[in-house]
Amino acid sequence: MTSAAPVAPLISAYRGVRPATTPVWFMRQAGRSLPEYRELRIGHSMLDACLEPELAAEITLQPVRRHGVDAAIFFSDIVIPLKLAGVGVEIVAGRGPVFEKPVRTAADVAALPTLTVDDLAPVAAGVARTVEGLRAIGDGTTPLIGFAGAPFTLAAYLVEGGPSKEHLAARTLMHADPDAWAALMAWAADASGLFLRAQVLAGASAVQLFDSWAGSVSLADYVTRVAPASARALGHVADLHVEVPGEPAARGDQAGDQAGDQKVSIPVPKVHFGVGTGELLPAMRDVGADVVGVDWRIPLDEAVRRLGGAVPVQGNIDPALLAAPWPVLEAHLRDVLARAAAAPAHVLNLGHGVPPETDPGVLTRIVDFVHGLTQ
Repeated sequence: MTSAAPVAPLISAYRGVRPATTPVWFMRQAGRSLPEYRELRIGHSMLDACLEPELAAEITLQPVRRHGVDAAIFFSDIVIPLKLAGVGVEIVAGRGPVFEKPVRTAADVAALPTLTVDDLAPVAAGVARTVEGLRAIGDGTTPLIGFAGAPFTLAAYLVEGGPSKEHLAARTLMHADPDAWAALMAWAADASGLFLRAQVLAGASAVQLFDSWAGSVSLADYVTRVAPASARALGHVADLHVEVPGEPAARGDQAGDQAGDQKVSIPVPKVHFGVGTGELLPAMRDVGADVVGVDWRIPLDEAVRRLGGAVPVQGNIDPALLAAPWPVLEAHLRDVLARAAAAPAHVLNLGHGVPPETDPGVLTRIVDFVHGLTQ
């Protein structure tokens, strides 16, 4: 008799079931902090690397091999669906995404090209190769997280024409021409949603919607002019399921009575994360998220309180502390883990991405430390 495959701790936590050890992964874990990544990227632009399936898969797998994290997150960029649709955009070193032509009028929005499923073939191929590669690492159960930029973040980039600190042009369009804004957000939502859907259909086990710039809007504006598009984006994967080993029922669903005895089909877990969004957390949950990511600006127990204590949370190590002496970082890790005890389940992560100058050994040490603890 063969034993059933174990349930991935990340999937259990995302479903509200606390595993024996807290799962941990890091936003931007694949990339600039790894010497093997920098070597692999020689001769490849950022967007080209994202669109070469073998290269994207290898970059995605690198931190899983090195750090032993509990999840891979697909190596790509939030502007990839825009580029594949035909929008003129490039990643400029030291600056970020820069667009050939900002989108600032109703006519500009109407002229945006339509993304199709066929356009996303390179993404699907990269995800499939990644999933195949994950089966050869450890016990072969490490899940892959698909991701996309949230509609507001994509729209803000499009309107500003590139990175911005306050997103004044985007917020102006939001109020000056609400119809054009709504059309732009719907377009961005469908681009994000199709991007997520392609990744799940190719083998991703969960998705995360990143709203990097949502912290620049008020709660009222978020609820009325941003949240509906985020719900629309997540709606593109609402009908999708993933298969996992049987496990105890989570948060009221009937997944099975005995762990690991059979495969069960569950709705794909959906994570929503934003930067500077402490005041928006309940509204971000309400767009259809199963898990809410929290940045470092708000204590995790306060985030749990604001969320009503009923939703799993992800976060929220301060990235600045990765460069602190280990005793300082360890105390911070223990504090984050303790504050997360109020939530149904917790996935340890950073409150944003891995800084490029981070010592990779510190990330590995965090994983080893967390895996050495029991809940």
